[in-house]
Amino acid sequence: MKILLLPLFKMPSGHHHVADAIINLIEKRTNKIECKKVDLLSYSNQLLEKAVSTFYLKWIHHTPRSYDWAYRHFAYTKNHKHVSFSVIERFFINKLYKLLTREQPDLVICTHGFPSLLMSRLKLSGIVKIPVINIYTDFFMNDIWGRKGIDYHLVPNQEMKQQMIEHYHIKERSIIVTGIPVHESFLKPGKVKSHYSQKKILIAGGSSGLGNIIDLVKHTGEKSNYQYIILCGNNKKLYHDILKLKLDDVKALPYLSSKEEMNQLYDEVDAIVTKPGGVTISEVLRKGLPIFVHSALPGQEYINLQYLKNQHLVYEIDQQGNLETIISSVLQNELEMRRWKKAVQTYLDKFEIPSTNTLFQLISANTLKGAYFNRSGYQFLRTRGVVNKVMKYMKKISPIDNV
Repeated sequence: MKILLLPLFKMPSGHHHVADAIINLIEKRTNKIECKKVDLLSYSNQLLEKAVSTFYLKWIHHTPRSYDWAYRHFAYTKNHKHVSFSVIERFFINKLYKLLTREQPDLVICTHGFPSLLMSRLKLSGIVKIPVINIYTDFFMNDIWGRKGIDYHLVPNQEMKQQMIEHYHIKERSIIVTGIPVHESFLKPGKVKSHYSQKKILIAGGSSGLGNIIDLVKHTGEKSNYQYIILCGNNKKLYHDILKLKLDDVKALPYLSSKEEMNQLYDEVDAIVTKPGGVTISEVLRKGLPIFVHSALPGQEYINLQYLKNQHLVYEIDQQGNLETIISSVLQNELEMRRWKKAVQTYLDKFEIPSTNTLFQLISANTLKGAYFNRSGYQFLRTRGVVNKVMKYMKKISPIDNV
């Protein structure tokens, strides 16, 4: 049996981290299911993927406001209707169909909205029969994700589940609140921290080391109340700039690819200062670490931040304030810490899948279902002009179904 996992782009991202977590979960439990992760953009055209990813990072870095405007007008609109780009969809539907024909998977898992949209098109048109599962990597659903035709939606919270039921009329039984899946390494109990040692604060800026991190730490002074560990990601300039500060209580680390090493780091620290990326926040919530948000990228992270603040799961840092003062006002406030722990527990208690074993059972059951379709010869309708068939079908259905 075979599962095809579809993120987008090659660069490290939450979409890849979630796909890797699912692959690890499956491979630890069975050798009867082959997992294959394919970045649809690179599969379609490697030069295109490189150009788009480079443009994306430069766009966010140099003109974040324009990116945020574009995101809210094309990917997260007020009426939450899908904005169709038929020429682009035609190209990628053809590529995806060729990929499916080549790989012959029994189940497809989408961890990015665009492959999900294309799989929804193929499912609704009747060309593909095998099960498809969406696994969402932010605390909300943008307009790109495929909605109808998807067999299961694994969503991060109850609020998103209710939105999908009430606004998109998706059947409740196909929506399961799982939280954003994290690697099982992060589910291990952490070690008990000493109350007498100097507290450690982890500062992270994502895999690219983004965020105004230098300004956060350079004013901490020679004698700090905390020891800071800064995870620089792939940002070599940030790494060397921190070393140049020569602060005794500040330590710089490069990108950590090992989940076990990252989990050990979480176990060492008492709190984290980071961006509101869905996967990182989910890992830290599972580890029970107070979260301080130093910045948010435009688009997804801004929207994540609003949800997290409303649920009292994170603390936003005032860039004009003193970092140590802000952290101490929370960590040394027993009442506030109790309030935060209660908010985190409330969030976790709403998950509808109690364990990773149950998640594995859900995935393996759908893989078996897909294998039945494949044995019966129903996976793909061997017809010519598959893209034209999809587009012709989509024109027939109403806008509310075309999602």
